[in-house]
This record gives sequence, C-alpha cells and structure tokens, in this order.
Amino acid sequence: MSNAANLPRRIVKETQRLLAEPVPGISATPYEDNLRYFQVVIAGPQSSPYENGIFKLELFLPADYPMAPPKVRFLTRIYHPNIDKLGRICLDILKDKWSPALQIRTVLLSIQALLSAPNPDDPLANDVADHWKTDEPAALRTAMEWTRRFA
Repeated sequence: MSNAANLPRRIVKETQRLLAEPVPGISATPYEDNLRYFQVVIAGPQSSPYENGIFKLELFLPADYPMAPPKVRFLTRIYHPNIDKLGRICLDILKDKWSPALQIRTVLLSIQALLSAPNPDDPLANDVADHWKTDEPAALRTAMEWTRRFA
C-alpha cells in the first residue's frame, strides 16, 4: 500500500484487515494507483442460482467515507431483482441504513447474503422482480442461465 500516507487511518486499517483476513468467498483488492477503489470478486453462494459463478464488482470509498457509504456496483451481468442492468445494488446499508460503524467487509458480506436471498419486494429491477413474483422457478432458471453465461 504505497501511497497510503494520504489516506485516512480507518481506510488503511480496513484494507489491511481485508487483505490479512479475507472474507470466505470474497476478495477485495485495492487498485495500486487509487487505494479508494477496490476490485471485488464474490463467488456465487452455494445453493443459490448464482452458485459456481464468479462475480466482479467495483467498490469506491468516497471522500466523506465513513460518514457516507461506499459506492458499489456489479460489473458482471446478473439476473437479480435487487441489482439493475447497470450493476447498481438496492441494499439498505448502501443508502439510508448506512452507519459509520459499518465497514467494507460488512457491505461485502451483505451483498453476498443478498445473492443467497433475493428480495423481490424491494426491487431495483422491476421486470426481474415481477418475473420472480409471478414464476419463481422460471426466474431461478434464468438467474442460473445468466450465471452460467456471464459469471
């Protein structure tokens, strides 16, 4: 972490912990040229339609982090009611339920949990949520197909 000197101590500590104690099924690596940007890889959780998929995300810590939440989005295409076509994620702790007590690893674990338990009642992708609600088995098959094709 070469240019860590101009980063807040909290970001340095969180990054060191993420690298030293990775979350199972998740890797988060800061970019060398900007330590506020992380390349994230999440393995699709077992027993979910995303199982065996490898999903790439980007995470950015804004200047006012930890007072403001990190910005996170999927780079890998995914068929999920809480993730839109642009990869934006509908997750309460990334919005109004954010607290400075939360950390990067909490956010990543929450995203991993969202893959295990999609919530079509709080959708970001309305068409996917409608599919999930009207024909969940078909929606799950589509999610598995997208995982096979894109992840």
